[in-house]
Amino acid sequence: MSQGEAAGRGAAKPQDQGWAWMVLLAAVVLQGLTLGFPCCIGVFFTDLQHEFQASKSETSWFPSIMVAVLHGGGPLCSILVKRFGCRFAVMLGGLLSGLGMVSSSFCKSISQLYLTAGLITGLGSCFSFQAGVTVLGYYFVRWRTLANAMASTGVSLGFTLWPLLSQYLLDEMGWRNTFLIFGGILLNCCVCGAIMRPIQLASGSLPQSAKPKEEPGSRAEEVQLSNGASPHHPTLQQHTKRTKCLQMLQKYLAFDIFCQNKGYQIYTVGVTWMMMGFALPHVYLVPYAIHHGVEKRKAALLISIIGVINIFIRPLTGLLSGHRVFTGRRIYLFSLAVLLCGLSNFICVLSAEFSVLILYCIILSVAMSGVGALTFQVLMDVVEMDRFSSALGLFTILESITLLIGPPLTGLLVDITSDFHYVFYNSSFFLISAALFMGLSFCALEKKNRLREVSKAHLDNPSRYQYNETSTEPKAESQSPPAVEYITSI
Repeated sequence: MSQGEAAGRGAAKPQDQGWAWMVLLAAVVLQGLTLGFPCCIGVFFTDLQHEFQASKSETSWFPSIMVAVLHGGGPLCSILVKRFGCRFAVMLGGLLSGLGMVSSSFCKSISQLYLTAGLITGLGSCFSFQAGVTVLGYYFVRWRTLANAMASTGVSLGFTLWPLLSQYLLDEMGWRNTFLIFGGILLNCCVCGAIMRPIQLASGSLPQSAKPKEEPGSRAEEVQLSNGASPHHPTLQQHTKRTKCLQMLQKYLAFDIFCQNKGYQIYTVGVTWMMMGFALPHVYLVPYAIHHGVEKRKAALLISIIGVINIFIRPLTGLLSGHRVFTGRRIYLFSLAVLLCGLSNFICVLSAEFSVLILYCIILSVAMSGVGALTFQVLMDVVEMDRFSSALGLFTILESITLLIGPPLTGLLVDITSDFHYVFYNSSFFLISAALFMGLSFCALEKKNRLREVSKAHLDNPSRYQYNETSTEPKAESQSPPAVEYITSI
């Protein structure tokens, strides 16, 4: 974080009041513009396929790249935020997003669309979204949970409005002019970024986070210097570079946590596998409905129905899961929500009537609300908060890989079989298997740890033992956000 923003931890006056609520409003709009945007791509699926004479697999790479970069660019965004601050990252993201969509309107091939709308717009959305959520941690302390819950409603608003706007503009102007207008709309991320001004440090106070920390590699370097080695010696320079590289990987990609923490290992593998099927309905639901005779406007309305229900259900799910009854058990709620997502797909297989598809969207949106509200709550349960930032970096990169390859592989299967039902079969397979894997694995892990604690208690103190594989509640001292923080949303 830039010094001005890092210093915000020591300035209590602007927090939780005044301009902080304007920043929250900007964060709501920002999440609607960034995370909500990819949901409308399915509206253009058929037109893009016909325009470029591309297969379903080739066409589906476009939204897959966008979503994968949006989720997987977290470490890069965090480096940018630490160096230049949140405001700069949000505004740079807005410029990239707008540039990507404007360039997309002039594309002559589907491969060019991968670069412009997929990579450039996806990266810009990543910068704007993640930096926008990070800055909330500095503007809110007491009301931080409420602020993040309210900000997440922007995603649901985006899910509601983007498909309707997309279908209207597509009918009136065609996809090229629509993409041009989208470029202008996404430039409003820059306006949101301008609102997110850094919190200035109160005069005379020095934040604890501003104190320089000793780098782990500095001790080894001092030893070599004390033995007479020159600081410009090639061997020493190479060792220093290697040490800094390892420090960077340790900071942003928590491989050590993945190897040592069984809960984090199970959860990361389960969510990564789940993402192979989670995004499929968003990409293929509209084309599936149109293929079975549903009017285009009605087909676009299906995604909006999911968004409207998410607006109300997601905050309620977050509040419910925060109750102390579910402390340490949120993973089972999450697995249940994933299981419901997978089972709901069979509704589409039974019938493609519009009324049946509405029922499907209602059930799917309720389940999706649970997944979206609990994803990072569960991650905080299985990883200690002082390592949450780096654990989330590895988590988002792995899930972005399966988000990237899932839709194209399913599109290839549909091209081969000419049967859209395989979209929902595939989605159900990955979601149900992931839900069972996570639920059963955590149950077995909990039993194993209980037996271990019981045997230890007999040797030490029989009256005192508990399940302690995971850190189920954030510590009081972790109220201030990490210096670098990746946040994504599902």
